[in-house]
Amino acid sequence: MAQKTVLIVYAHHSPRSFNAAAKDVAVQTLTAQGYKVIVSDLYAMNFQPSATPADFKGNLKNPEHFLYAEEAYIAWKEDRLSDDIKAEHRKVAQADLIIFQFPLYWFSVPAIMKGWIERVLTRGFAYTLQNTYDHGLCKDKKAMLSFTTGAMESKYQPDGINGDINVMLWPLQNGVLHFCGFQVLAPHIFWGPARASPSERTAMLEAWQARLKGLLEEQHVAFAPSELFDLSIQGGFRVRPEVKEAYRSKSYGLTTGQHLGKPLPPDNQTKTAAQDQYLVSGKPS
Repeated sequence: MAQKTVLIVYAHHSPRSFNAAAKDVAVQTLTAQGYKVIVSDLYAMNFQPSATPADFKGNLKNPEHFLYAEEAYIAWKEDRLSDDIKAEHRKVAQADLIIFQFPLYWFSVPAIMKGWIERVLTRGFAYTLQNTYDHGLCKDKKAMLSFTTGAMESKYQPDGINGDINVMLWPLQNGVLHFCGFQVLAPHIFWGPARASPSERTAMLEAWQARLKGLLEEQHVAFAPSELFDLSIQGGFRVRPEVKEAYRSKSYGLTTGQHLGKPLPPDNQTKTAAQDQYLVSGKPS
């Protein structure tokens, strides 16, 4: 069996941070299991987060009206992307799994990691206008978020002051990873390690190590498959009427995003659970 490869995209300034410890545990545990592990340490690399014309070699196709995504797609087709983007493309191409390790900043990833997403998940490389979501170009790869919070878990509950963590994760897990086709594993969340005792932090890392030992065999979280939508201009790319009708009597919506005006499915973006028949096959049970 061919060796599996894991890419860790890591964003923290300090090698003494809890995020650094989580990254190191992942490298050690996965390497011991026989995986090839690659780390993109974004701060150490001084990774450029801004998407600019400098990302493309040669002349712009439309310098009067610079559209980054359009220029990136053309540059990808013509092999004119900057060397740092191409280096990250090679890492992603090798990877069976990508782990994003970071501290939660302003309910999202740090700016340097957002820049990695914008510059590396290039149109043509990670997706096309015809190949998105479960047809995305990364559909044979897995990805997951592993991150620390500054606050306790209760603040991220459906009745917590910060709001439901499932809603917070939807833009990253659906709008970025699932959009590109990745099979998205449930996130690994380290709740408030800065406020935890040394023994509690050790227990957090031990739980992470235990999960890593079976990570690539895990099932992914649930997203509504494309066949549940009318994928036409006329249909507005909305959930098909018969699917809405089938859900009329159900307690919850389809997903965190396609909630159909109903309560959100519990833990839809944080756990792998038994799924509704519609989410499995696109057919009513």
